[in-house]
Amino acid sequence: MAKLAKRLQTKRLPLLPAERALKVISGRWKAVILYHLFDGPRRLSVLKTLVPDITQKVLIQQLREMEEHGLVRREIFAEIPSGVEYSATRLGPRAYPFGALRVGPAPCG
Repeated sequence: MAKLAKRLQTKRLPLLPAERALKVISGRWKAVILYHLFDGPRRLSVLKTLVPDITQKVLIQQLREMEEHGLVRREIFAEIPSGVEYSATRLGPRAYPFGALRVGPAPCG
């Protein structure tokens, strides 16, 4: 029970939106991974190729954390061997500080 309480406590996010966004995408790799997911769904092997300096363990860890925060969606395909594809959710571009540069056109006016 104490472990569950501790785990829930560490997932608590700050109230201010800017602080929340920075906490969710902080770290060396999360922004880079999101950047590549904005172009569309990617398999783990493709992400590993796009970000060659990251280890597979850290890549999976970062993807899981972003999935927990709702930034990334993980889809498992029933095939042999099983395939997993990751994509940015609609929340992803809002949390990415430079998301507007990648996701949509400049506002007119």
